[in-house]
Amino acid sequence: MQIQLTTDSTCDLGVSAKLRNIDIVPLSVILGTDSFRDGVEITPQEIFDFVEQTGILPKTSAPATVDYEEMFSKYVGEGKTVIHFNISAKASSSYDHAKEAASAFGGKVFVVDTKALSSGQGLLVMKAADLIEEGKSAEEIVEIVNELRPKVNTSFIPDRLDYLYKGGRCSRMQMYGANILKIHPLIQMDDGQLVPGNKYRGSMEKCISGYVDDLAEKYPKYDKRRCFITHSSAYPELVEFAKKKVAETFAFDEVLETVAGSVITGHCGKNTLGVLFIAE
Repeated sequence: MQIQLTTDSTCDLGVSAKLRNIDIVPLSVILGTDSFRDGVEITPQEIFDFVEQTGILPKTSAPATVDYEEMFSKYVGEGKTVIHFNISAKASSSYDHAKEAASAFGGKVFVVDTKALSSGQGLLVMKAADLIEEGKSAEEIVEIVNELRPKVNTSFIPDRLDYLYKGGRCSRMQMYGANILKIHPLIQMDDGQLVPGNKYRGSMEKCISGYVDDLAEKYPKYDKRRCFITHSSAYPELVEFAKKKVAETFAFDEVLETVAGSVITGHCGKNTLGVLFIAE
């Protein structure tokens, strides 16, 4: 049985998607009256420029059911079974649309609500690719990744709270206070939705150092296969600092750097960085 993995553009897998033959359906980013396909027709820099010029965040929209049907149809027509991975159902209607589309293919398409976003979502897709190489069936893969969902650490630290404020995730007072006092709150996924965690204070390097130390304490046992350092066009010096800190603290076989796409960037702002992996 041939298995094809597909996912939403919110997975932030970067070059890994192509290397592992993972197909991606783009969400849409809406700037004013114009709509662009994430990862295809728009870049994060265009998001930054739009927000700076207008003072408002872009809107996003899920792929339509027909978009999923077209992608699934291609692979089912080739005799393949499809496993599709969606951004958390609590963050987007993408999962509902994909499930509706899958119902037309007589059990040939499995749809997974990752209960994550960004490379937290991507970690489950990559795990599925590993399991395909191990010879697991589609049913076995879906069962395994569903069990792994609560063990995926999806978290990040924003540099500033401007985008979170514009998106209604914090108050004006919280934004001003955090920016003035250099407070950087941890944002993490809990059962499919974003919630605040620890608060760090100081430079981003100092905050990332404390954040990585806290992850190591919270997750003493973890899947050493891979880790993602995913950021929204962060400064190169900060990314290199995070890579060095992770290498000193953990023992991952590979640490993959990816840049967040326009959908994720549009919610968190420039210089946000996260260290994501699967715990045991």
